[in-house]
Amino acid sequence: MNVRTMTVAEVLSTGSQPERTCIGCRKKGQRSQLLRLVAEGSGSSAVLVDERRRMAGRGAWLHPNESCLALAIKRRAFGRALPGATGTAAVEHRITSGPAVEVAAAAATPTVQPESGSEI
Repeated sequence: MNVRTMTVAEVLSTGSQPERTCIGCRKKGQRSQLLRLVAEGSGSSAVLVDERRRMAGRGAWLHPNESCLALAIKRRAFGRALPGATGTAAVEHRITSGPAVEVAAAAATPTVQPESGSEI
């Protein structure tokens, strides 16, 4: 019988997080550390970043850094992971701008409260 025993450190380090493989560097990482990418569909060849990890269809995973993006482009990994997908502009924009820019832009938008009409 081939049974592998795990040490306490191995159990604690892996936790209960699912692991995914980056299409750029091919290293495994926790799902929370990677970006999920999906093909746009509807006849388009664009690759989209699935921020909420809820979009339908086959997904691919990528570390959110420029080196993994460059490796994925060089290895033509997008076309293999997501058949027919070649347009990576949205992924490149997301990685180069970073998540902080998107959050700051949303926070800069003023909130408009509707008038209730009872102030007159």
